Amino acid sequence: MSPPVFGIVGWKNSGKTTLMTALISELTRRGFSVSVIKHAHAKFEIDHPGRDSFKMREAGASQVMLSSPRRFALMRELGDAPEMTFDELLPYVGPCDIVLVEGYKREAYSKIEIRRDGAASREPLAAQFPEVVAIASDRPWDEGGRLPVFPIGDVERMVDFIVATLKLKRQ
Repeated sequence: MSPPVFGIVGWKNSGKTTLMTALISELTRRGFSVSVIKHAHAKFEIDHPGRDSFKMREAGASQVMLSSPRRFALMRELGDAPEMTFDELLPYVGPCDIVLVEGYKREAYSKIEIRRDGAASREPLAAQFPEVVAIASDRPWDEGGRLPVFPIGDVERMVDFIVATLKLKRQ
C-alpha cells in the first residue's frame, strides 16, 4: 500500500519550497517519516563535472546509483523519452508515512495552495484544481471563500490540518 500524498502548489516565487521545508520539519518533529517529490520545470543537474558518477553518465550509462553507509541516490537519464509521470515516480519514494509534493498541481491529490505578494501571480488556482483543500496566504483576512485559510507562518495548524485530512498515522 502506498503512503498518503499531500502537496503544496502555487505560482513561481510564492514560497512553496520555504513552506515545504517548514512542513517537513514539523512533521518529522512529530515523528512522521516524510518523502518528497518536487517538480522541476527546467533542466536541472544534481551531479557535477569531474565527479565519478558524472563521468559515468557522460560515458553513456543510462542509470547510475551511488551508495554509502548513510544514503543512496539514483540518477536516470531519460534521453529523448518523455518525462516520467507522477504515478511512475511514486514507487521510488521508499518507505514513509507521507509523501509531500511540491508542484504537480494537475495531479489528483489533496493540496494547499500558497498565495503571497511578490509571487508571479495571485490569481487563485483553487478554482481550476478541485484538489486544493486549503490556502496558505500572507493576507488570510481577504482570501475568504469555501476553503480553510492559514497564515503562511502557521505551520503547526497546517500540519494539524494535513494529519486530520489524511487521517495520518505513524507506521
